[in-house]
Amino acid sequence: MAKAKIDFENPEVREAYRHTASHILAQAVKRIWPEAKLAIGPAIDDGFYYDFDLEHKFTDEDLKKIQKEIKKIQGANYPLEQYELPREEALAWALDNDEPYKKELIDDLPDEATLSFYKMGEYVDLCKGPHLQSTGQVKAIKLMSVAGAYWRGDVKRKMLQRIYGTAFPSQDELQAYLTKLEEAKKRDHRKIGKEMELFTILEEGPGFPFFMPNGMIIRNELERFWREEHTKRGYDEIRTPLILNEELWHKSGHWDNYKENMYFTKIDDEDYAIKPMNCPGAMLSYDIKLHSYRDFPIRMAEMGQVHRHELSGALHGLMRVRTFTQDDAHIFMLPDQVTSEIKNVVEFIDYVYDIFGFKYHIEISTKPEKAIGSDADWELTTNALINAVEQMKIPYVINEGDGAFYGPKIDFHLEDSIGRTWQCGTIQLDSQMPQRFNLTYIGNDGEKHIPYMIHRVVFGSVERFIGILTEHFAGKFPLWLAPVQVAFLTVNENVNDYAEELSRKFSNAGLRVKLDIRNEKIGYKIREARNARYSYIVVIGDKEKESNVVPVRSSKAGELGEMHVDDLILKLQEEIRIKAI
Repeated sequence: MAKAKIDFENPEVREAYRHTASHILAQAVKRIWPEAKLAIGPAIDDGFYYDFDLEHKFTDEDLKKIQKEIKKIQGANYPLEQYELPREEALAWALDNDEPYKKELIDDLPDEATLSFYKMGEYVDLCKGPHLQSTGQVKAIKLMSVAGAYWRGDVKRKMLQRIYGTAFPSQDELQAYLTKLEEAKKRDHRKIGKEMELFTILEEGPGFPFFMPNGMIIRNELERFWREEHTKRGYDEIRTPLILNEELWHKSGHWDNYKENMYFTKIDDEDYAIKPMNCPGAMLSYDIKLHSYRDFPIRMAEMGQVHRHELSGALHGLMRVRTFTQDDAHIFMLPDQVTSEIKNVVEFIDYVYDIFGFKYHIEISTKPEKAIGSDADWELTTNALINAVEQMKIPYVINEGDGAFYGPKIDFHLEDSIGRTWQCGTIQLDSQMPQRFNLTYIGNDGEKHIPYMIHRVVFGSVERFIGILTEHFAGKFPLWLAPVQVAFLTVNENVNDYAEELSRKFSNAGLRVKLDIRNEKIGYKIREARNARYSYIVVIGDKEKESNVVPVRSSKAGELGEMHVDDLILKLQEEIRIKAI
């Protein structure tokens, strides 16, 4: 009987598939280096890894050897046989096989625990599963890289060797994934950012980006767009301090739930914290005066810079930094306004993402392990998010235990032009912080009541959003964002005066212009302009000077042919006006 086709779209099946691949990797390593000690080998997003303790340092040539052994194990089609052992027998197995890391894992389990093992051929591993039925069901495995990893993520423990790999049901699917990775390398925002002079990160400030003039153009255009759209939707902009005293962070709950991510300082012998989030400042801003129920909803927006401690190994260009600007908003509202305000924010975020051509899906994240507030409060706020989304008929998935410590949230996961997803926008419904800060309003009954509150971002982090846009558009930004919208390149010095006249004319029309009248060959100038990803390139020679008609090249569409200068200005202005992608 033919085996059922593997449903790789099912997350549980995909995890079992790649978890099985990690065991195949470990079996291959143990065959070549029997002295290798096994640590852990889980499935992860896009693949799997296994950690080993081995004196020999893995090389690229070693990965090729391991890959060959993996093929043998796949070909042998060993069944994966599960069995259980009492704790004492499991410990004996770990000692007999000289597997100290497995022994430590067993030691951490309760005395009465029964331990699960999987056997495939000669290879046995402590593992609760799940797995596929046999090694031959894993069709395509590719080892990707080797990295160091501390045992159990503890920098005080031994550094192990981690081999990363990925696995797919067919070679075609594996090749498609590898092709996507190659495309992602070409689009790496760090590479493009350097070529376009957008930003840099220096050794004097790891995780603290410096924005260059071209990057500031993109940033300022995004912030201008952000402010215009918030004004249309009834938000008032505020700005709150970067540093506030320690007592505030105790009050907000960050001290107990987020302290490890924060930076601290002393001022006049008092303890202060550099803000990792903007919400406590918004609370204080709300509480400056007494509010009536007639004031609601109150929508406060803030481009607020925050600082969060990230381990150096986690830093990655603009995607993971130690300081960034959140396009925050905090909405205070009455109980009967909660659903409508959630819907308004969802519609707002949808509008913004559509401007950039992003598709997205949403997840609703529920109460985490470290949280404040009662289960009843969490159930109420979680259901409010679910009800709003269901009323809008938007599909969603539940992400158990990943909410903020003060409330559940809706997360928006963008899909970029090569199919990768990025978590950006979020809507958090909070009934806890208004209580902790004793925020009140006078209701229509003349009594004091506590408002509900939404924490919300659209871009998420301005820095990260610029990184995502850079990779999404491969540096060829929509014209309204592009640092250089049109570049004029001269063929010879006889036309320099005309090129300068055109440059002034286009600048006066509100366009960002680059003028290249250097005494260089035109081919060299064109190559440089293309590498810099200027949106439109216009080459000026004697003929163009006489006719006022110029050849136009688009960074996205290629050669557009000849256009009259005035027509080109109108075309670019319209493209900017409609924010064409």
